[in-house]
Amino acid sequence: LRAHFRPEFLNRVDDIILFKALTLEEVEKIVELLAKEIANRLKDRDIKLVITDRARKYIAEKGYDPVYGARPLRRYLQRELETRIARDIISGAIMDGATITVDVEDDQLVILHKNPEE
Repeated sequence: LRAHFRPEFLNRVDDIILFKALTLEEVEKIVELLAKEIANRLKDRDIKLVITDRARKYIAEKGYDPVYGARPLRRYLQRELETRIARDIISGAIMDGATITVDVEDDQLVILHKNPEE
């Protein structure tokens, strides 16, 4: 740090905190926690959410940004999962009591659902 900054600036710094980037495993755990939040909201309609391991890994890779960390994950899940599920619920394609499975096909998230009477 001394090579890059002047002493006047360095004297104002109280502590140095080292940043360690998240591993893919850690990001996948965050995806799992965020997915549980979505699943809990769907429970009100008795809808079960299942996210495959491939989908969890895909979401972790696509939603994580090394610069911003895991913050973009929530927005990614809102855009790619919550919005799509909400539209299907509103249109009647997904009914109360359905099971939703999130998977990956052709490098894209796929949302499959099975309604109770199917």
